Amino acid sequence: MRRLQRIFQDKPFLHLIDRGERLVAKLLAVMLFLVLVVAALKFSVELLFQLFDPAASVRWEGEGLIAVLGDLLNLLIAIEVLQNITSYLRRHVVQIELVLLTAITAVARKVIVLPPNAENKPMLVVGLGVAVLCLAAAFWMVRQVNEREAYEREVREREELARREPARSFQAAGHSPAVGADGPH
Repeated sequence: MRRLQRIFQDKPFLHLIDRGERLVAKLLAVMLFLVLVVAALKFSVELLFQLFDPAASVRWEGEGLIAVLGDLLNLLIAIEVLQNITSYLRRHVVQIELVLLTAITAVARKVIVLPPNAENKPMLVVGLGVAVLCLAAAFWMVRQVNEREAYEREVREREELARREPARSFQAAGHSPAVGADGPH
């Protein structure tokens, strides 16, 4: 009973949850990697068969090309999701920029593979347009915040470095007074 109470104290409990999160993230990464490898191999084999099959030339026009692009974008989205997971494992933080880029890619894929009669569904087209605008705005805002934080961090690091360095005289820094200058009087 005492051991159970000790486990549920804040620090040990959070440590246990953290280890569990990491284990689940690693399992997801391995499973997604395996799915990605199988899907990429299947996509490659199908693509090669279609390239060298003279009867499959129709596949490269219209809806066939859209289907190939859709499959390719599905693979890219899966790669981005895997990058999200591995980034979480490296930094132990969800990187919002990566998540937004994945979402933008997913919406772009949806726009690319829209069926030919999508113009008959104006709400779908409007919804996708709003999604693109919202995701782009969110990405821009997150990028601005990240760039500002990076700049402020760099300024703080330079200031800290300047405080630690001993002051150097003007001449010790490799500068010499101008020719003909008499110096201070």
